[in-house]
Amino acid sequence: MTKAAPSWLIPVAAIFILQTTAAFLSRFIPIISPALSSEFGWDGSSIGYLTAANSLGGLAILMVGSGLFRLMGGIRALQLTLLIGAASMAFLLHSSLSVALIACFVMGLSNGAANPAGSEVLQRFSPPEMRNLIFSIKQAGVPLGGVIAGLAIPAIVLLAGWRWALFAGACLVVLPTVLTWRMSAGIDEPGVSRRRFLPLPRLSSLRALIVPLRSLTQGTGLLKMSIVGSLFAVAQSCWFTFLVIYLIDGLGYSLGLAGAVFAVMQTGGVIGRVGLGWLADRMHSATATLSVAALISAGTTVLLGLSDPTWPLWIIVVLAFVAGCSVASWNGVQIAEVARLSPPKLISETAAGSSILVNLVNMLAPALFAAFVAVSGRYDYAFACTGASGLLVIAFLPRKGKRASRR
Repeated sequence: MTKAAPSWLIPVAAIFILQTTAAFLSRFIPIISPALSSEFGWDGSSIGYLTAANSLGGLAILMVGSGLFRLMGGIRALQLTLLIGAASMAFLLHSSLSVALIACFVMGLSNGAANPAGSEVLQRFSPPEMRNLIFSIKQAGVPLGGVIAGLAIPAIVLLAGWRWALFAGACLVVLPTVLTWRMSAGIDEPGVSRRRFLPLPRLSSLRALIVPLRSLTQGTGLLKMSIVGSLFAVAQSCWFTFLVIYLIDGLGYSLGLAGAVFAVMQTGGVIGRVGLGWLADRMHSATATLSVAALISAGTTVLLGLSDPTWPLWIIVVLAFVAGCSVASWNGVQIAEVARLSPPKLISETAAGSSILVNLVNMLAPALFAAFVAVSGRYDYAFACTGASGLLVIAFLPRKGKRASRR
């Protein structure tokens, strides 16, 4: 007699697929930007502003409020934002940087929807003893999306041009979204209304933005753990945004080689996220696990800024992989801790509040990094300042590292 599949398997698989797709849509921007900048004559620092616009889109979907996920269901909301994001990629065909900023903004909507939707679903379906691991498996979809983007997009650009890469990228977003469309009915909480269109932001959206942020004060250590996520996001957003352009402009790599190194970093993120989730469950301490990740994140970020064209390729590859295991691997453990520390009825709100802080950093850090490099021309100082954020993580981590309870 065959053993029935665990009840959490389908929800985790659906969230993982959609999280990977949303991440691909976000990581697509720094990979394709060098080709767009070359043809349209954009400044190299424009990549920071495009990434900032993408993060602003994530923040905008959170401003609609956590009620969005109750109105139509978290999975359905994420699927709709993915389809809208895929359609907006067509605007990147226009040579105007302003139009590209709008496209990147719309593409960022799904990135903002992914964490609140995933947290609410996984908190309901995850066995308590596997919570960190399952959340980390879900979050492993983020670097996996980066691996796909880093390997596929440069290859398509080199073989067929960046316009075909845009078309292929849109297809890679639409296909998995359509394949998971029917799953939402069995995963989203019963009783949500199935609206066909997203509610439009109004002036009251500012009040809706405050609700998730205020919810972060409703649990011991919840605000500190959310700040930890935003500090980790400083280094992560700068690595994700500037690695490819730094390797091309600073070290003289080709787009294909830079994309491959980017994929190596993202592969480290896949392994690191699952590994850190397993370690946190094994040690029963998110604090200890995140402390190690913070120290390695700070060290690898500073080293990247110190690199120069004389460094052998293998050193850069190893550095990128180790960075992926730390800079890009904290998310699952941190998000699981936010969900654990949250009052059960406020999980969507606290996940949204924590995501708002992270999205604010994802918006501001690349823009400030780009402005600093544009003015000073110094990547090394920029990466050194970025690495310091990893050390600040340790200061903000809640001191009570043991899990108090298993819900």
